[in-house]
Amino acid sequence: MTFKELEARLKELESLPSMKGNSSIPKALEEAGFSRRDFMKWAGAMTAFLALPASFTPMVARAAELTDRVPVIWLHMAECTGCSESLLRSDTPTIDSLIFDYISLEYHETVMAASGWQAEENLESAIEKYKGNYFLMVEGGIPVGETENYLTIGAHAKTGRQIATEACNNAKAILAIGTCSSFGGIQAAHPNPSNAKPLHKITNKEVINVPGCPPSEKNIVGNVLQFLLFGKPALDVYNRPKWAYGLRIHDLCERRGHFDAGEFVEHFGDEGAKNGYCLYKVGCKGPYTFNNCSRERFNQHTSWPIQAGHGCIGCSEPNFWDTMQPFEKPLASHQFNSVFGGLGSDAMADKIGIGVLCLTGVAIAAHAAIATMKKGNEE
Repeated sequence: MTFKELEARLKELESLPSMKGNSSIPKALEEAGFSRRDFMKWAGAMTAFLALPASFTPMVARAAELTDRVPVIWLHMAECTGCSESLLRSDTPTIDSLIFDYISLEYHETVMAASGWQAEENLESAIEKYKGNYFLMVEGGIPVGETENYLTIGAHAKTGRQIATEACNNAKAILAIGTCSSFGGIQAAHPNPSNAKPLHKITNKEVINVPGCPPSEKNIVGNVLQFLLFGKPALDVYNRPKWAYGLRIHDLCERRGHFDAGEFVEHFGDEGAKNGYCLYKVGCKGPYTFNNCSRERFNQHTSWPIQAGHGCIGCSEPNFWDTMQPFEKPLASHQFNSVFGGLGSDAMADKIGIGVLCLTGVAIAAHAAIATMKKGNEE
């Protein structure tokens, strides 16, 4: 898309009325104590996260200021609400959460004031009023078949599958927020007693997956900005946006230097752990997991699991609860059951090459073993 086309798109968005009456995102930022300089620094960071040139920063900032023109419906299915918690966690608040507060959130069971029949009416009204124009975000796996009524909501006793299907049929864009909605998550883990399914299994419309347990707030807000600026983002084989899920955790990990040097934590609490060595031998799945956690982190960019001393468990990969276990042992020591017949999560994000997968897994394990032997001989 050219600069001229982007300008036209933003002007079109600007012509739409704000859905927050007399308020606006710039005004909300100012009232929360954010200066224009703070906001532009955030826009610059978001531009980099979206893998755009720095020259796009003013347009990303403008798109963020216009997000209150876009109606959003957020549905909760079978889940723990951790994805909403990730987004809304704020003690300052963060610019991300503040912007999401000002998106025209027409329906969100956790944060809206209405309850009971009023909430149900709000949802039906929003779907009808904004038919074909709203963004749908769905959190949680969805029980289907004989166990579909395990998730029954509201006075009309509609099941989660019925509600999600109706909302999908009238949405402009659909985002599955979190691993449960994207791939089934823990609800769909073996033996899956509720027969939970990911969102894309219950609708024939395209679903953009934003997995993670939970995904970071920037991956959620970033996709809204991506849609506002360019429409649908480029996707990998699991329908994940490449700008967020194009690299392995391992590629940008702060402990990667120790991996290359053959310095590993052998047991939790040993000297290697105290020295911040690589966690591969105590089960880190960073080499097999595609996400930007190692760059983005969580809780206002302060920390993430590997920084805290535990390996990645691969939560943004399909069926991770079954395929990535045991979480504290190296993956390369066993074959796992993935959608690619036992070799899936090692694949490149957008190119599946089984031979490459085998070599990658073997190479990582071999590197860890050889590096340890060399260190032993030197000592």
